[in-house]
Amino acid sequence: MPLPPRAWGVTLPLSGLRPPRLGGIGDYADLGRVARAVGTAGGDFVGLNPVHAGFPAAQDTFSPYMPSHRRRLNVIHIPTGQPSADQAKLVDFAAAIPEKLAQLRADWAKRDTAEPAFHAFRDREGAALERFALHQVLSDRHGAYWRDWPAELQDPDSPAVRAAARDLAAEMAFHAWLQWRAHEALSAAAQHATRAGMRFGLYLDLAAGTHPHGAETWEDRVSFARGVSLGAPPDAFAPQGQSWNLAPFSPQGLVASGFAALAESLRAQFRYAGLIRIDHVLGFERAFWVPEGGLPGAYVQMPRDALLAVIRLEAARAGATVVGEDLGIIPAGMQQQLAASGILGYRLMMFEDSGGMFHPPDTYTEAALASFGTHDLPTWKGWRAGADIDTRERIGLTGAEAAAQARAERNARKAALDRAIAAATSPGTLTGSPEAMIGFLGVSRSRLVAVQAEDLFGLETQANLPGTVREYPNWRLRLPVAPADWADDERLTRTAGILCQSGRQRDQDEKIHSDQTD
Repeated sequence: MPLPPRAWGVTLPLSGLRPPRLGGIGDYADLGRVARAVGTAGGDFVGLNPVHAGFPAAQDTFSPYMPSHRRRLNVIHIPTGQPSADQAKLVDFAAAIPEKLAQLRADWAKRDTAEPAFHAFRDREGAALERFALHQVLSDRHGAYWRDWPAELQDPDSPAVRAAARDLAAEMAFHAWLQWRAHEALSAAAQHATRAGMRFGLYLDLAAGTHPHGAETWEDRVSFARGVSLGAPPDAFAPQGQSWNLAPFSPQGLVASGFAALAESLRAQFRYAGLIRIDHVLGFERAFWVPEGGLPGAYVQMPRDALLAVIRLEAARAGATVVGEDLGIIPAGMQQQLAASGILGYRLMMFEDSGGMFHPPDTYTEAALASFGTHDLPTWKGWRAGADIDTRERIGLTGAEAAAQARAERNARKAALDRAIAAATSPGTLTGSPEAMIGFLGVSRSRLVAVQAEDLFGLETQANLPGTVREYPNWRLRLPVAPADWADDERLTRTAGILCQSGRQRDQDEKIHSDQTD
């Protein structure tokens, strides 16, 4: 796959797009408004966490990286045009999801039953959509996770399930209609992005795995391993190791099915996006499996060459670009294989150091997306303040002695990074400012640069703190700027100016390409 042009974009938490005064959950219409603002400013993509189908029947399972089905869309982001009663400081999924579903049921009740576009969508999607809709109806009746259902309903091919499909046809139509509404709304957001001039439009995220008892594993018993979870061995980031409660692909199952589950999951993202991120792409070389009883686990070799070939095929068909999250314990040769496939890697500014010095931007990998951090890491402001260290100490993940040592190390690294930024950016750039960090990224050698919305608006708290469930408000933080106000926000204008001046201006790249073609 060819390398993309030099470009920049913004990544954001879709659920948190609405500040408290608007309330509720960010939706696809909000995404379209933000995409239009970023595109008009000169950005070429807007990235967001996965929008895979979730668990409306279990409002406590709302992490975008723990989906029910990666080939279907999350319906909690469907716009309804109705104000929300949930105006809490944090997104309150337990209150907002039932409210959203009630609004959607009201819309369903007063719809035009003819709706030719819906019926055409349902016909196109065929049996796969019907099976998903049936799963959702059974979840409404028997609980979110199919392991808790009556035994005769746990097998999607059982006589009891076939009888349920006949008896529950009206409810299945509602859930199919929800997928159509989500499809139409996300498609509209993608159109806003491309009409604003974006080269890539939406930058969607393919989660590393799926919930072991969601819709995807209920309907597909071949492609997934049972009794184990994806995870990670102990490392400096998580000394206790990690179990993610995600069903991994079975290598034998993928081969037996002709890699259909991966191909179809990729196709579902490319339907709306010109750029996608593959979460934890290192798992395509070897996946760390943790048994249900917990750590320790073991690495399982995956059919890497075939998996990368499927990515190339689907990306080429879509004319799209792929970024692989190559962070963590990297298998020898994996990054070279990604580069040979044209799959971009990640280069995170906070980790680009060695020997007490940060690497200059002209040494960054060209085939990469560069950013200061990710949703799992501290923001620019939070990193400088040591907010992540404070939080880990407060909730007991880090002891007092280790926290004190981490603060001392952070202060040394902060000073080293400031020296690297001062050497690479224009004189007069305010040390420690977001503009200094953005300017450094802008002149980096990496083809793509992503600025997190949290850094754009100067937030200290990070979106997700790995290793926590209830101890930290993961995925619930709101952004302070309403979607309709992005276009007039001077911080977006200032960021766009810095990045465009660093050679990431759309017109300039197009002229270079034209000159090279001539």
